[in-house]
Amino acid sequence: MAAPVDVPSMSAPVDAPFVVASVDAPSMAAAAGGLTPGDGPSEAKSGDGPSKVAPGHGLYSEVGQKARDLLYKDFHTDQKFTLTTRANNGAAITATSTKKNEAILGDIKTQFKFNNVKVDVKATTDSEVLITTTTEDLGLVGLKKIVTIPFPNQTAGKVEVQYLHDYAGLNVSVGLNSKPLINLSGVFGNKALAAGADVAYDSATGNFTKYNAGVSLTNEDLSAAVMLNNKGDSLTASYYHSVNKETAVGAEVTHSFSSKENTFTFGSQYSLDPLTTAKLRYNNLGMVSTLIQHEWRPKSFLALSTEVDTKAIDKSSKIGLSLVLEP
Repeated sequence: MAAPVDVPSMSAPVDAPFVVASVDAPSMAAAAGGLTPGDGPSEAKSGDGPSKVAPGHGLYSEVGQKARDLLYKDFHTDQKFTLTTRANNGAAITATSTKKNEAILGDIKTQFKFNNVKVDVKATTDSEVLITTTTEDLGLVGLKKIVTIPFPNQTAGKVEVQYLHDYAGLNVSVGLNSKPLINLSGVFGNKALAAGADVAYDSATGNFTKYNAGVSLTNEDLSAAVMLNNKGDSLTASYYHSVNKETAVGAEVTHSFSSKENTFTFGSQYSLDPLTTAKLRYNNLGMVSTLIQHEWRPKSFLALSTEVDTKAIDKSSKIGLSLVLEP
């Protein structure tokens, strides 16, 4: 399945399944394992920050986010089970088990919050541990610090600072080693019109490993974005339209300047009822994916997804199943 090239990641260790925009729920999209922090901005979004922050566009990683969520979020071909329990003091424990082909991966994540500091600890069956601390309200509204340290490879850790303003969203991350990877991204504008860039510099080699740029246009029911990725080698245009309260459509076109190839992906989302949502996705390579999700009790979801290559229907069918429970 073709996917957007070098765009901000959407997966988080514990995400939420896709739902109609007004619904907020825990995710089923993340894959187990792979704890080493990436070179891009943290998955923490502007909505994770203090509620006092005035509404703006958010971070650069949110440019084109609505279309990406509709087209790619929660489509999977694995079998996954997630169980979350919460204590009265706000602490949460989430256990996840994922079957990928013949391998079974698992992880346990605990989350605690002390005043303005949130601590996440995630351990996997690969004997990896990831500790993330998020500190908000650092003397300035909209300022947040995130420190990520993986074990046993502590040198892959990073410290990150995010600042959200009415008309700007800035993110700086620096690796915790002697020759760190430095990532800087920024977006300027408001909810209607914004432009930004994302740059990564490897101090060990003295090279820029990433430089992207993007522009987004958004109103109440429409969101469009144009992004230049892969060091200027690919151009991606995406579009999201909320047709009505039940239906949304989205599309994405990517052109590679080096290979002269184009990739087109179209998708739609429909709310069958207040608790059930269906998705359909198709691309120019002939791949068709479907997804249906039902919230059978508050914060508990069952999702079934399929993927078929229309050029080889009898050989390529794949089925994914996710179950999220939060008693």
